[in-house]
Parts: sequence; structure tokens; C-alpha cells
Amino acid sequence: MTMRKSEKKRTTAETSVRVSVNLDGVGESKIETGVGFFDHMLTLFAKHGGFDLVVKCKGDLAVDGHHSIEDIGIVLGEAVKEALGDKAGIARYGSFYIPMDEALALVALDISGRPYLVYEGGEMAPTVGDYDTELTEEFLRAFALNAGLTLHTRVLYGNNTHHKIEALFKALGHALAIAVRKDGSVKGVLSTKGVL
Repeated sequence: MTMRKSEKKRTTAETSVRVSVNLDGVGESKIETGVGFFDHMLTLFAKHGGFDLVVKCKGDLAVDGHHSIEDIGIVLGEAVKEALGDKAGIARYGSFYIPMDEALALVALDISGRPYLVYEGGEMAPTVGDYDTELTEEFLRAFALNAGLTLHTRVLYGNNTHHKIEALFKALGHALAIAVRKDGSVKGVLSTKGVL
């Protein structure tokens, strides 16, 4: 089986980002974003999705984390899209619930080529460590738009902000792993249009 891999880079006046992804990996990762909590979230995403993932970002963190985290979403989305190729044989859809102590999160997605994000995070503390929790939505939007995903994310309930966001990232990994899976039951592209 050909490994589905991609490496993408993006350099702007605000950030320099490099991402490599292997959709057929074993969940190994090396994440260096400069934002500790976000490193943790991407490590969880890779582990729970079974993706090998390298993310290196140098950004204007003296301003805040916005540019770095959004640009990582852009580049990760581009890399996943490229690694998927023509999308032939993939399951296309994936959804997963993750309980994290008192919190419960759901991610449902379609590798549709029609990017869309629904984000229902509920109330959260403004920060976790050095991470601005508003950037969860910004990351997910950038990722969905550039990967070509219809992405629905929801925290159903919970009290601890760390738990809520962690549940979302773990659920994203599992849902994407289901959607990109090739098991031989899908012939060609799973669409009456013939393309995704």
C-alpha cells in the first residue's frame, strides 16, 4: 500500500510553518508551536488519529498566538488534503464522541470538498496556560477550509475548559481516522458525482 503522506510549508511576515503528515502512520508526533497547550492538543490529535505528524512553527507570539495557530490550521489542512489524493476508496464520513471526565464532545465530519465549520464550544475560560481558548474555533475553521472538510464540532457539556478542548481534539483525531480509512469496501470515490 502506498503511504498517504504530504509535507507543506507556509511563510509570511508573521509566521513560518512546516507540517508533514502521514495518514497511515502509528500516531507518532513532534510538535513545536511555541504554545504549550496547543502542542499537547496536536499531539493528542495525532495519537488518537493514528497519524504521524510533525509541526514546526515560528510565529509572532509576542503579539499573541492567533497568527501561529490559524496558520498551522491552514498548513495542516493543505497537507491532509494533498495526502488524501483523489480520495478514492476512503470511507469519507467519520464521527466520534469523546468523554473527558465530566466533559463530552462530539466531532462529525465529511471529506466532501465543500468546506464548512459548525463550532459549538460553549462557555470556556479565556485561557488555558498560554493558550487563548477562542483560537480553538480559528484553528478548526482554518483546518476545515483548507482540508475541504464539512466539520461539525460540539462540546455537549462539561465544566473544565482543558477537558472540553482536549475532548474536541481527541474526537477530531478519531473522526478523521474513520473518514480516511480504506478497508476495500468502497470502490472508487464515495459520491454519485464521481469526485470529491
